[in-house]
Amino acid sequence: MNDSRRVRRQNLMLFFILLIVAFLYSLPTLAMIGTAFKGPAQALSNNALFPLHPELTSFRTVLESDFLTAAANSMKVCLCVTVLCVVLAVLAGYSLSRFRGRVFSFYQMALLVVQMFPMMLLMLPLFLIFKELGLLDTHWSIILSYTCLNLPFSIWMIKGFFDTIPYDIEESALIDGCGRFQTLVRIVLPVSLPGVATVAIFTFLNAWNEFTYANTFIRSKELLTLTVHLQHYVSANQSSWAEMMAASTLGIIPSMVFLLCAQKYLVQGMTAGSVKG
Repeated sequence: MNDSRRVRRQNLMLFFILLIVAFLYSLPTLAMIGTAFKGPAQALSNNALFPLHPELTSFRTVLESDFLTAAANSMKVCLCVTVLCVVLAVLAGYSLSRFRGRVFSFYQMALLVVQMFPMMLLMLPLFLIFKELGLLDTHWSIILSYTCLNLPFSIWMIKGFFDTIPYDIEESALIDGCGRFQTLVRIVLPVSLPGVATVAIFTFLNAWNEFTYANTFIRSKELLTLTVHLQHYVSANQSSWAEMMAASTLGIIPSMVFLLCAQKYLVQGMTAGSVKG
Protein backbone atom coordinates (compact mmCIF):
# COMPACT_ATOMS: atom_id res chain seq x y z
CA MET A 1 0.00 0.00 0.00
CA ASN A 2 2.80 2.38 0.91
CA ASP A 3 4.58 1.50 -2.30
CA SER A 4 1.52 2.35 -4.37
CA ARG A 5 1.13 5.69 -2.58
CA ARG A 6 4.78 6.48 -3.15
CA VAL A 7 4.44 5.64 -6.82
CA ARG A 8 1.36 7.88 -7.11
CA ARG A 9 3.19 10.75 -5.41
CA GLN A 10 6.16 10.30 -7.72
CA ASN A 11 3.91 10.24 -10.77
CA LEU A 12 2.07 13.34 -9.56
CA MET A 13 5.33 15.16 -8.95
CA LEU A 14 6.63 14.14 -12.35
CA PHE A 15 3.38 15.35 -13.92
CA PHE A 16 3.71 18.81 -12.37
CA ILE A 17 7.38 19.05 -13.36
CA LEU A 18 6.56 18.16 -16.96
CA LEU A 19 3.66 20.62 -16.89
CA ILE A 20 5.98 23.43 -15.80
CA VAL A 21 8.55 22.48 -18.44
CA ALA A 22 5.84 22.40 -21.11
CA PHE A 23 4.59 25.83 -20.04
CA LEU A 24 8.09 27.33 -20.15
CA TYR A 25 8.73 25.74 -23.52
CA SER A 26 5.42 27.12 -24.85
CA LEU A 27 5.92 30.59 -23.36
CA PRO A 28 7.18 32.24 -26.60
CA THR A 29 4.17 30.87 -28.49
CA LEU A 30 1.79 32.05 -25.77
CA ALA A 31 3.41 35.50 -25.84
CA MET A 32 2.98 35.60 -29.61
CA ILE A 33 -0.73 34.76 -29.34
CA GLY A 34 -1.24 37.26 -26.52
CA THR A 35 0.46 40.05 -28.47
CA ALA A 36 -1.74 39.29 -31.48
CA PHE A 37 -4.84 40.08 -29.37
CA LYS A 38 -3.41 43.32 -27.91
CA GLY A 39 -3.85 45.43 -31.01
CA PRO A 40 -1.38 48.01 -32.41
CA ALA A 41 -1.66 50.40 -29.46
CA GLN A 42 -1.22 47.87 -26.65
CA ALA A 43 1.47 45.79 -28.38
CA LEU A 44 4.24 48.21 -27.38
CA SER A 45 2.84 49.43 -24.05
CA ASN A 46 1.21 46.39 -22.44
CA ASN A 47 3.74 43.84 -21.16
CA ALA A 48 1.16 41.35 -19.87
CA LEU A 49 1.12 37.88 -21.38
CA PHE A 50 -2.56 38.26 -22.38
CA PRO A 51 -4.53 41.55 -22.53
CA LEU A 52 -7.53 42.15 -20.31
CA HIS A 53 -9.48 43.48 -23.28
CA PRO A 54 -8.60 41.43 -26.39
CA GLU A 55 -8.81 43.13 -29.78
CA LEU A 56 -9.28 41.65 -33.24
CA THR A 57 -8.02 44.72 -35.11
CA SER A 58 -4.70 43.10 -36.06
CA PHE A 59 -6.39 39.96 -37.38
CA ARG A 60 -8.74 42.01 -39.56
CA THR A 61 -5.82 44.00 -40.97
CA VAL A 62 -3.86 40.83 -41.71
CA LEU A 63 -6.77 39.08 -43.44
CA GLU A 64 -7.39 42.16 -45.60
CA SER A 65 -3.77 42.12 -46.82
CA ASP A 66 -1.93 39.54 -48.97
CA PHE A 67 -1.80 37.05 -46.11
CA LEU A 68 -4.24 34.57 -47.64
CA THR A 69 -2.33 34.60 -50.95
CA ALA A 70 0.95 33.91 -49.14
CA ALA A 71 -0.68 31.15 -47.08
CA ALA A 72 -2.08 29.56 -50.24
CA ASN A 73 1.37 29.70 -51.85
CA SER A 74 2.93 28.01 -48.82
CA MET A 75 0.25 25.33 -48.79
CA LYS A 76 0.73 24.64 -52.51
CA VAL A 77 4.52 24.38 -52.15
CA CYS A 78 4.37 22.24 -48.99
CA LEU A 79 1.87 19.76 -50.43
CA CYS A 80 3.92 19.35 -53.62
CA VAL A 81 7.12 18.84 -51.63
CA THR A 82 5.42 16.38 -49.27
CA VAL A 83 4.01 14.28 -52.12
CA LEU A 84 7.35 14.23 -53.97
CA CYS A 85 9.34 13.35 -50.86
CA VAL A 86 6.94 10.61 -49.77
CA VAL A 87 6.82 8.94 -53.19
CA LEU A 88 10.58 9.11 -53.77
CA ALA A 89 11.42 8.15 -50.18
CA VAL A 90 9.11 5.11 -50.32
CA LEU A 91 10.67 3.85 -53.56
CA ALA A 92 14.26 4.52 -52.47
CA GLY A 93 13.76 3.34 -48.89
CA TYR A 94 12.15 0.10 -50.02
CA SER A 95 14.99 -0.57 -52.45
CA LEU A 96 17.65 0.06 -49.81
CA SER A 97 15.80 -2.11 -47.30
CA ARG A 98 15.21 -5.12 -49.54
CA PHE A 99 18.11 -5.19 -52.00
CA ARG A 100 21.81 -5.67 -51.39
CA GLY A 101 24.84 -4.84 -53.50
CA ARG A 102 27.63 -2.35 -54.03
CA VAL A 103 25.38 0.15 -55.75
CA PHE A 104 22.92 0.22 -52.84
CA SER A 105 25.73 0.41 -50.27
CA PHE A 106 27.30 3.31 -52.16
CA TYR A 107 23.95 5.05 -52.35
CA GLN A 108 23.46 4.74 -48.59
CA MET A 109 26.86 6.28 -47.97
CA ALA A 110 26.07 9.03 -50.47
CA LEU A 111 22.91 9.85 -48.55
CA LEU A 112 24.93 10.28 -45.35
CA VAL A 113 27.41 12.55 -47.12
CA VAL A 114 24.61 14.67 -48.60
CA GLN A 115 23.09 15.17 -45.16
CA MET A 116 26.41 16.54 -43.89
CA PHE A 117 26.41 19.44 -46.36
CA PRO A 118 25.32 22.75 -44.79
CA MET A 119 22.14 24.17 -46.24
CA MET A 120 23.84 27.49 -47.07
CA LEU A 121 26.54 25.70 -49.04
CA LEU A 122 23.94 24.29 -51.43
CA MET A 123 22.22 27.60 -52.05
CA LEU A 124 24.70 29.07 -54.57
CA PRO A 125 24.87 25.96 -56.82
CA LEU A 126 21.08 25.67 -56.77
CA PHE A 127 20.73 29.37 -57.56
CA LEU A 128 23.00 29.04 -60.60
CA ILE A 129 21.23 25.89 -61.79
CA PHE A 130 17.78 27.45 -61.48
CA LYS A 131 19.01 30.59 -63.23
CA GLU A 132 20.19 28.55 -66.22
CA LEU A 133 16.91 26.61 -66.30
CA GLY A 134 14.80 29.76 -65.98
CA LEU A 135 13.20 28.58 -62.73
CA LEU A 136 14.10 31.56 -60.55
CA ASP A 137 11.13 33.48 -59.19
CA THR A 138 8.89 30.43 -59.64
CA HIS A 139 7.50 28.01 -57.10
CA TRP A 140 9.35 25.17 -58.82
CA SER A 141 12.66 26.56 -57.54
CA ILE A 142 11.71 26.14 -53.88
CA ILE A 143 9.72 22.94 -54.48
CA LEU A 144 12.80 21.27 -55.96
CA SER A 145 15.07 22.80 -53.29
CA TYR A 146 12.91 21.63 -50.40
CA THR A 147 12.63 18.18 -51.95
CA CYS A 148 16.42 17.90 -52.23
CA LEU A 149 16.90 19.09 -48.65
CA ASN A 150 14.32 16.76 -47.07
CA LEU A 151 14.74 13.66 -49.22
CA PRO A 152 17.89 12.12 -47.61
CA PHE A 153 16.38 12.24 -44.12
CA SER A 154 13.04 10.95 -45.45
CA ILE A 155 14.73 8.00 -47.17
CA TRP A 156 16.63 7.00 -44.05
CA MET A 157 13.53 7.25 -41.89
CA ILE A 158 11.30 5.20 -44.17
CA LYS A 159 14.09 2.65 -44.71
CA GLY A 160 14.34 2.12 -40.96
CA PHE A 161 10.61 1.45 -40.87
CA PHE A 162 10.71 -0.98 -43.82
CA ASP A 163 13.49 -2.89 -42.04
CA THR A 164 11.03 -3.76 -39.25
CA ILE A 165 8.51 -5.38 -41.63
CA PRO A 166 9.09 -9.17 -41.96
CA TYR A 167 10.02 -10.26 -45.45
CA ASP A 168 7.83 -13.37 -45.08
CA ILE A 169 4.76 -11.22 -45.76
CA GLU A 170 6.16 -10.21 -49.13
CA GLU A 171 7.26 -13.74 -50.00
CA SER A 172 3.68 -14.95 -49.59
CA ALA A 173 2.47 -12.25 -51.97
CA LEU A 174 5.20 -13.04 -54.50
CA ILE A 175 4.31 -16.73 -54.42
CA ASP A 176 0.67 -15.82 -55.09
CA GLY A 177 1.71 -14.07 -58.29
CA CYS A 178 2.11 -10.43 -57.25
CA GLY A 179 4.96 -8.47 -58.81
CA ARG A 180 7.46 -6.50 -56.78
CA PHE A 181 5.65 -3.18 -57.30
CA GLN A 182 2.24 -4.72 -56.55
CA THR A 183 3.66 -6.20 -53.35
CA LEU A 184 4.94 -2.79 -52.32
CA VAL A 185 1.64 -1.03 -53.02
CA ARG A 186 -0.81 -3.66 -51.77
CA ILE A 187 1.09 -5.35 -48.95
CA VAL A 188 3.94 -3.22 -47.62
CA LEU A 189 2.47 0.29 -47.83
CA PRO A 190 -0.75 -0.45 -45.87
CA VAL A 191 1.38 -1.94 -43.08
CA SER A 192 3.84 0.96 -43.14
CA LEU A 193 1.34 3.85 -43.09
CA PRO A 194 2.63 5.17 -39.72
CA GLY A 195 6.14 5.46 -41.16
CA VAL A 196 4.89 7.13 -44.32
CA ALA A 197 2.82 9.55 -42.24
CA THR A 198 5.88 10.37 -40.11
CA VAL A 199 7.89 11.24 -43.21
CA ALA A 200 5.01 13.36 -44.53
CA ILE A 201 4.70 15.28 -41.24
CA PHE A 202 8.40 16.08 -40.95
CA THR A 203 8.60 17.11 -44.60
CA PHE A 204 5.50 19.32 -44.43
CA LEU A 205 6.64 21.10 -41.27
CA ASN A 206 10.17 21.67 -42.58
CA ALA A 207 8.86 23.12 -45.83
CA TRP A 208 6.22 25.23 -44.08
CA ASN A 209 8.77 26.86 -41.76
CA GLU A 210 11.60 27.38 -44.29
CA PHE A 211 12.60 31.00 -44.95
CA THR A 212 16.08 31.32 -46.45
CA TYR A 213 15.57 29.57 -49.77
CA ALA A 214 12.15 31.13 -50.33
CA ASN A 215 13.54 34.59 -49.60
CA THR A 216 16.42 34.02 -52.05
CA PHE A 217 14.66 32.39 -54.98
CA ILE A 218 11.28 34.20 -54.92
CA ARG A 219 10.95 37.90 -55.71
CA SER A 220 7.42 38.46 -57.07
CA LYS A 221 5.00 39.63 -54.41
CA GLU A 222 2.22 37.34 -55.60
CA LEU A 223 4.49 34.27 -55.29
CA LEU A 224 5.84 34.89 -51.78
CA THR A 225 5.40 32.16 -49.18
CA LEU A 226 4.08 32.85 -45.71
CA THR A 227 7.43 32.95 -43.91
CA VAL A 228 8.77 35.58 -46.33
CA HIS A 229 5.52 37.52 -46.21
CA LEU A 230 5.83 37.93 -42.42
CA GLN A 231 8.95 40.07 -42.70
CA HIS A 232 6.95 42.78 -44.48
CA TYR A 233 5.35 43.71 -41.15
CA VAL A 234 8.75 44.83 -39.85
CA SER A 235 10.77 47.50 -41.67
CA ALA A 236 13.45 50.09 -40.89
CA ASN A 237 10.89 52.87 -40.45
CA GLN A 238 7.90 51.09 -38.96
CA SER A 239 7.25 47.82 -37.16
CA SER A 240 3.72 46.44 -36.88
CA TRP A 241 4.36 43.93 -34.13
CA ALA A 242 0.71 43.24 -33.39
CA GLU A 243 -0.02 42.50 -37.05
CA MET A 244 3.08 40.33 -37.35
CA MET A 245 2.07 38.32 -34.28
CA ALA A 246 -1.47 37.99 -35.63
CA ALA A 247 -0.16 36.75 -38.98
CA SER A 248 2.19 34.34 -37.18
CA THR A 249 -0.67 33.04 -35.03
CA LEU A 250 -2.78 32.39 -38.10
CA GLY A 251 0.24 30.89 -39.85
CA ILE A 252 0.77 28.13 -37.29
CA ILE A 253 -2.85 26.90 -37.53
CA PRO A 254 -2.40 24.74 -40.69
CA SER A 255 0.73 23.05 -39.34
CA MET A 256 -0.93 22.43 -35.96
CA VAL A 257 -4.04 20.95 -37.60
CA PHE A 258 -1.87 18.78 -39.85
CA LEU A 259 0.18 17.62 -36.86
CA LEU A 260 -2.82 16.90 -34.63
CA CYS A 261 -4.58 14.89 -37.33
CA ALA A 262 -1.51 12.70 -37.89
CA GLN A 263 -0.22 12.67 -34.30
CA LYS A 264 -1.12 9.01 -33.77
CA TYR A 265 0.82 7.97 -36.87
CA LEU A 266 3.77 10.17 -35.86
CA VAL A 267 4.23 8.38 -32.53
CA GLN A 268 3.77 4.92 -34.07
CA GLY A 269 6.16 5.67 -36.92
CA MET A 270 8.92 7.05 -34.71
CA THR A 271 8.78 4.15 -32.25
CA ALA A 272 8.43 1.44 -34.89
CA GLY A 273 11.21 2.79 -37.07
CA SER A 274 13.63 3.37 -34.23
CA VAL A 275 14.50 -0.30 -33.68
CA LYS A 276 15.09 -3.23 -35.94
CA GLY A 277 13.55 -6.58 -35.21
